[in-house]
Amino acid sequence: MPPAVVEQSTPAQELATLIGAVTALPAPRYAGLARRIRELVDAGRLPAGSRLPAERDLATALATSRVTVASAYRVLREEGWARTRHGSGTVLEPPGGAPARDWLPTDAPGHIDLAHAAPAATSQLEPAYRTALERLPALTTGHGYAPGGLPELRAAIADRFTARGLPTDPDQVVVTAGVGDAAAVVAEAVLEPGDRVLVEHPSYPGALRVVEGAGARLVPVAVDPAHPDALVEAAHLAVRQSGPRLAYLMPDFTNPTGARMSAAGRRRLAATLWQQGVVTVVDEVCAELYLDDGPLPPYAAGLPDAATVTIGGLAKAVWGGLRIGWLRTDAALAARLATVFGRRQLSVGLLDQLAATVLVRDLDAVLAERRAQLIAQRAALLTALADRLPEWRVHPPAGGLSVWCALPPGLSSAALAAAAAPRGVLLAEGRVFGTGHAFDDHLRLPFTRPAEDLRTAVDVLAGLAAELRSDLGRTPAPRTVV
Repeated sequence: MPPAVVEQSTPAQELATLIGAVTALPAPRYAGLARRIRELVDAGRLPAGSRLPAERDLATALATSRVTVASAYRVLREEGWARTRHGSGTVLEPPGGAPARDWLPTDAPGHIDLAHAAPAATSQLEPAYRTALERLPALTTGHGYAPGGLPELRAAIADRFTARGLPTDPDQVVVTAGVGDAAAVVAEAVLEPGDRVLVEHPSYPGALRVVEGAGARLVPVAVDPAHPDALVEAAHLAVRQSGPRLAYLMPDFTNPTGARMSAAGRRRLAATLWQQGVVTVVDEVCAELYLDDGPLPPYAAGLPDAATVTIGGLAKAVWGGLRIGWLRTDAALAARLATVFGRRQLSVGLLDQLAATVLVRDLDAVLAERRAQLIAQRAALLTALADRLPEWRVHPPAGGLSVWCALPPGLSSAALAAAAAPRGVLLAEGRVFGTGHAFDDHLRLPFTRPAEDLRTAVDVLAGLAAELRSDLGRTPAPRTVV
């Protein structure tokens, strides 16, 4: 059963800004207003479960009549896009409900898991743990805690940042239990309920849930994998309209689109956000998984250290079972974040940290193996899609872990996910990557599995797509929610 949607009130002036000039809406005006609100929900600008402003307040903000707003709300209710709840006013409830948010990996033997972009372990993992076991006795006479991270691991991470063009001291680094944990620490330390956070759209579901869990409001900005630098102007406009406290960005190979901003684009975006007083969380989980072109300067290069909190980890480069992440910022903020992390848990396991120290020091060799694997698997997936599903539009990513497929009209990713599971393929429906009701017409396919698995999965999807199109031709199919 999906979790209950937490209602959030959308202030009248904020919604009016999103709607734009009422005079530009198609006639009749109330129908045009209802259509515009539906478009905002589909685009993710208005989350499902949002409570619409009172009719009088929105009418004032739009400089239109209350009758126009009341009629628009009535149309939304009649078309199944909203419901009047006692004590809550008019609440947006799009047809088909909210997407499933239970996105945790499950033990499904015999299934090809394409719901999670999680590669198998690299060959360097086990030797690193053997070395860690040899070093462990030197630490076992103490209490076993390393708040903020083992000094040698923090030094290794700092050296890695410095080598990439971002001079870093160990006291600027905090070790966490994975990248998601690093994001959660920042959210707990920085955000207050009601704060706004700018996010790419689509974006990594875990990041969206962290922001929502902190009681903050998402400000989505569209990402176009064919034109990644278009994010600069869109973000500038969103900041002016919404005044976010924080931004959460993946400049390198966003999850799920695989988009990568240019060096010039990231410099412009960084300057824009910093000048507007927005602190940026830079998710670098895929930053060094470039498969075609080489490395680009880190997003934070040239900015004051306090302008960004850069988070990263070893889950994608090494293995998801190694729960080692980190964050990097200026020393004062790092100390504050370390205190917040210490309240959550005293320390990350020392054996894991010792192994991570070995792996970070040898990360170039680890990444070379991972890149070679991903290049071959990406080629297998793209070839299979071109052969079996040529009508699916795919922008080949230059790195990262996944491709973002635009589905043909009428084909639902939720329906595909529901139908694929009984046939041995696990998928994440497109809507989990959005902030509202968007992306049911998209599907993320990671190339983190062996080539043969990827070809098998595409064969299954091709068969299901044909069946679903056939069903659609016979009778209107309801949206399927998994």
